Amino acid sequence: MIEPILYDTHMHTTLCKHAVGTADDYAAWGVQCGLKGIIFTCHNPGPKGWDERIRMNLEQFQDYINLVRQAREAWEGRLDIRLGLECDYVPGMEPFLGKLLAYQGLEYVLGSVHPHANYYKNRFYQGNVTAFQKTYFEHLAQAAESGLFDTIAHPDLIKTVFPNEWDPFAIWDTVQRTLDRIAAANVAMELNTSGLIKNLKEMNPSIHMLIAMAERDIPVVIGSDAHEPKRVAADFDIALDMLQEAGYTHIHFFLERHRHQIALDKARNSLTLPAKNRHSDW
Repeated sequence: MIEPILYDTHMHTTLCKHAVGTADDYAAWGVQCGLKGIIFTCHNPGPKGWDERIRMNLEQFQDYINLVRQAREAWEGRLDIRLGLECDYVPGMEPFLGKLLAYQGLEYVLGSVHPHANYYKNRFYQGNVTAFQKTYFEHLAQAAESGLFDTIAHPDLIKTVFPNEWDPFAIWDTVQRTLDRIAAANVAMELNTSGLIKNLKEMNPSIHMLIAMAERDIPVVIGSDAHEPKRVAADFDIALDMLQEAGYTHIHFFLERHRHQIALDKARNSLTLPAKNRHSDW
């Protein structure tokens, strides 16, 4: 029997108000998929009254910590469960996030720019789609350079906002400059498998961007972004194949804010994905 070695590093809880299932449900799927562990990364609380429709509020942050701690204790010896956080980045949010992330129990922190969110579009979309796309990539670079995050999440999510007008090569110079800055900041980037169930059915990022990341030796962390238990480790087989095609030899994950790596072949062989968590192509 092959020993589990891989983590799913991106999933949510009902505290974000748009996910379903208990922590035990997510854990059970993790075991079924042959994972060593899972990292809950629910959406961060913001300042009082900020975007609370799709995230926990500040008073619930301790509830989130307790939820993950209880699951970790309940599954000890069967699955390694860790506490993480997905943090929305916009310029000016750094002081608030710095205080929030001072909590010492956090194992992993994702930095996300969510261009489809009303608070973001209302502030940064001025009617020019190309300019909006370039602004998004500028903010990805700023997030990496902030020093707050271990990994930049779903790094071409902008393509889902105006999918009919998405052409990465039209702004490829901007994308490459962003990747140069992220590489210089020594921050990892995520390969997020949930893109396969979005309006543009390709992972975040696409293979083209993944190749450009590999050329810069940017470490990649794989995450399902599961908002329901059956999405845990979904399409990880495809993601590992994409990484190999892009030129990667290893996959990474974070524990206690420190990066670890696993050879792709070992990660692939350790998985026991149910049929519903596999696709035939990508």
